[in-house]
Amino acid sequence: MTRAASSRIALLALIWGSGFLWIKLADRDFSPVEVTLSRLALGAAVLFGVMLARRDKVPRSVPLWATIVTAALFANAVPYLLFAVAEQTVNSSTAGIINATTPLWTVTLALAVRHQESVTWRQAAGLIVGFGGAVLIFSPWRTASGLFSAGGLECLAASVSYAVSFVYMDRFLARRGISAIVLAACQLAAATVMLAVVLGVAGAPAPHLTAGSVAAIAVLGIVGTGFAYVLNYQIIASDGATVASTVTYLLPVVAIVLGVLVLNETVTVTMLAGIALVLAGVALTRRPAKPAALREG
Repeated sequence: MTRAASSRIALLALIWGSGFLWIKLADRDFSPVEVTLSRLALGAAVLFGVMLARRDKVPRSVPLWATIVTAALFANAVPYLLFAVAEQTVNSSTAGIINATTPLWTVTLALAVRHQESVTWRQAAGLIVGFGGAVLIFSPWRTASGLFSAGGLECLAASVSYAVSFVYMDRFLARRGISAIVLAACQLAAATVMLAVVLGVAGAPAPHLTAGSVAAIAVLGIVGTGFAYVLNYQIIASDGATVASTVTYLLPVVAIVLGVLVLNETVTVTMLAGIALVLAGVALTRRPAKPAALREG
């Protein structure tokens, strides 16, 4: 990996890894639906601005839009909202740690729906090690840990939703010859409409605006949801998907460090051991034996 690639990966890890911190801060003054809707709308605005500059066209195919809407549901609307809801009761570092299990659920789901036909011994070992780490993280035998609770399970459901979206997008969107920027912009726009409907139905109390919460939403939406997509696309285009995927290993580290330093959150030795096993398992599952094996979208 070149120095330039390393710098881009580090920047992307900082942006995405800090997202859990910004959600926690935004949750103080906004409802989870408001946080999610705001970040989606701001992210979509950034990406449509990039599309305008690149003179990209918005797809007009109705079947394609139906596929994009489904992807938006599982890749954006559901997990973004679940993390915003979960962080009302769990630490931002906890959310980042649980999010790191996403690649394990992705491989498991790909095998279950036969999107990936077989599993290598490395991948099998990785799943066993990774899920062992997940058990350590949740520690269901320690009810006082709070992880095996509504908030922890919401984070887990968000991670599984991401996994569903990766398999779905790899099967139905990845090889249509459409720019990743266009797909991401359209997904965020579709998810924005979904959350606007949810907000209209559920309603929300008038937020108590503070500079901190407004700044958190602005950073989360413009930088963490909009600019991060552009940066990730640039990394994939210049250095390849394999290099880009290494950001997975850095996100929980960033989330843990920021949670401890900024929010004074506590991380136990058991949780650290669990995330180490999860990342080791992820590393093993990302070494497929066949070119036809799943490529994370």
